[in-house]
Amino acid sequence: MKNRISVVWLFLYAGIQLYGQSENTPVFGKDPVDDIISSMTLEEKAFFVTGTGVIMPGLSQTFAHVITPGAPVVGKTKKMIPGIAGTTYEISRLGIPGSIFADGPAGLRIDPIRKNDTASNYCTAFPIATLLASTWDTDLVYKVGQSIGNEVLEYGVDILLGPALNIHRNPLCGRNFEYYSEDPLITGKMAAAMVNGIESNGVGASVKHFAANNTETNRNALNTVVSERALREIYLKGFGIAIDEAQPWTVMSSYNLINGIYAPENVDLITKVLRNDWGFKGFVMTDWFGGKDPVAMMIAGNDILMPGRPRQARTIIRAVKKGKLDEEILDRNVSRILNILLLTPKFKGYEHSNRPPLEAHAVIARKAASEGMVLLKNDKNALPFSQIVKEIAVFGNTSYNIITGGTGSGDVNEAYSISLTDGLKGAGYFVNEELQTIYTAYIKKAKKKQPRQRVFMPVVPFSEMELEADQVRKMAVENDVAIITIGRSSGEFVDRKEEEDFNLSGSEKDMIKTVSDAFHAEGKKVVVILNVGGVIETASWCDNADAILLAWQGGQDTGHSIADVVSGKVNPSGKLATTFPLSYDDVPSAKNFPGVVIKTNKKPTNEGVMMAFLRPKPSKIIYEEGIYVGYRYFNTFHVPVAYEFGYGLSYTDFEYSGLEINAKNIKNSIIVTLSIKNTGKVAGREVVQLYLSAPANNLDKPSEELKGFVKTKLLKPGDSQMLTFELSEMDLASFDPRFSAWITEAGTYKVKIGTSSRDIRLTDNFILPDEISVRKESTALVPAEEIHELKP
Repeated sequence: MKNRISVVWLFLYAGIQLYGQSENTPVFGKDPVDDIISSMTLEEKAFFVTGTGVIMPGLSQTFAHVITPGAPVVGKTKKMIPGIAGTTYEISRLGIPGSIFADGPAGLRIDPIRKNDTASNYCTAFPIATLLASTWDTDLVYKVGQSIGNEVLEYGVDILLGPALNIHRNPLCGRNFEYYSEDPLITGKMAAAMVNGIESNGVGASVKHFAANNTETNRNALNTVVSERALREIYLKGFGIAIDEAQPWTVMSSYNLINGIYAPENVDLITKVLRNDWGFKGFVMTDWFGGKDPVAMMIAGNDILMPGRPRQARTIIRAVKKGKLDEEILDRNVSRILNILLLTPKFKGYEHSNRPPLEAHAVIARKAASEGMVLLKNDKNALPFSQIVKEIAVFGNTSYNIITGGTGSGDVNEAYSISLTDGLKGAGYFVNEELQTIYTAYIKKAKKKQPRQRVFMPVVPFSEMELEADQVRKMAVENDVAIITIGRSSGEFVDRKEEEDFNLSGSEKDMIKTVSDAFHAEGKKVVVILNVGGVIETASWCDNADAILLAWQGGQDTGHSIADVVSGKVNPSGKLATTFPLSYDDVPSAKNFPGVVIKTNKKPTNEGVMMAFLRPKPSKIIYEEGIYVGYRYFNTFHVPVAYEFGYGLSYTDFEYSGLEINAKNIKNSIIVTLSIKNTGKVAGREVVQLYLSAPANNLDKPSEELKGFVKTKLLKPGDSQMLTFELSEMDLASFDPRFSAWITEAGTYKVKIGTSSRDIRLTDNFILPDEISVRKESTALVPAEEIHELKP
């Protein structure tokens, strides 16, 4: 019966394409959008606000009815680009083209091999978002976005589904690698730079996942219970900055519920906050298969449902005919989509080349990776390697099998990836061949025993090779230094685990100790490289290492970028945009992550991860820590950490001086100036961070919050640079739910200039004599239940 209905709708839609063609038919792009909408049939509108469907390989035929494409645009579907995520409907009789969407927070994700195309269509794998945030360099992130956008353009895609800018609420979130930071300011600034870079090519970006999508477990049935203040100050603020500074073409709503209502069905979220409060101009799309009620999504202002299913269109049509959905709402949503389609390369007839300048983009990717790597430890100048270091013993599976990025929609099909060993060889070092041969054989054998990787899922890791003490001692005698790499992979659908993921496995700890003992006995140094997408525990083993380099996942040239840093070709200037706690239990959200399954009468099933996505378990998570996320918690509650927010070492030293504050006219701005000088022996860049401590008269406040940051130019030894920060009234304000307004309280404000959130070099105060109500917001997203939030 379902197949018969689908066939009927297929022919109906094909008939729609021919309906009403005459000399008086308006043409998209030549006639006003309102005239185009007036000429569309109800059926055309309903199909237009639902995508054309998607084929997802590797899923059981049992769920074919869930993923079957909607009525295709006859004769056009096969011409679409292999590997794209989805498309909009083409209505040829009105001149409306289909628009093409593709994944890509770390680079465009499409299939590299195309039928009847002898050339490959690989894309550049850029560093993950967490690494990009660690650069604290918006100009560099703009250039990365510019390069990604060029590949989007030249491969024939209209809109890239990224960047992703959810907050690092908990280190075990499986998709933290796609997100920038635990802090909303750096999140919003990085996202805005990325969007502006992408869209400088005349293609679109889609900021996601809006909002409070900080968990992968049961993500599309998870009710996030969170206060208005925590939403406004932490989870929405980064999106607000991105909208204000970049005005992206589209926003993607998230899977989860927020205070009991699905995000794509949430009028408060999508209309009141996004459009009324922030002035968003583009269109909103669902995440793939997001939301439940098509009519509620239309009313909320979620303009297009992706990837689109025929039954959604049928539901919308019935709702209009029965008076449950005003057709004017449908027209409003269609109008928003059409106005963006006017900007697309597809509409403008751009002939894409399929040949973007990948070599030039690789240079930018390599530079970005090295700029975002964070030097966590460097005892007795273990790094950079001295000139006497020639031969290196390289330990750890990931040294030979580098992880360039995460999995799922954040993955990229790149042409190559540079391992650590290849990067070291390229930098002129000799990698011990005997050890490499042993590891190569071990990895090959271990991979054969691995379960087959499922679509979109992280690779199942295998244990580190057990090392023989005599063998390691031999390596210590024969080589100048040891490098140990610890790797982690994560992705969509599943969150990370505390044991053998956040914490090192027994075999990893044994490897670090065995290698360290042997090399230290010979008076030689040990460097640990962290090839990870998220935070891991370091306190239990860090004393064994002379140096620790947090390399993150640096994209296709990760090995080259690591070699650039350890060799001294690049002076590390990355700083942590997320805190490394001493233990997982120290994280304030640890006790309630990833949420609690709500008990139902349904029998429990064990269907696997993908089936859990299609048949999620209703769950609930309460954000009891409120605004005290990341360093806001650790610093305010005086909790020791392994490495604090903003932390990162350099091969040189910097001197801070000359702090001055001009707060004479708060209505305009507060101007903060200072000087930074390179007092070391090598050239380098410094990230100067401005934190603010605000009075807590009526609202509790964190001990300090990041309000600005500047990355210096490359300063040679002895060089100085004057830096200027500008603080507005809004920068001083906190959100008071009693008034649904941003309030700047009267009192003394302390400006803290630091090289990290805990290493403050300069301080000064200014006084605000009177309280200021800076901006009124819509009353929205009010929790339906009381939240017992953490307070200092």
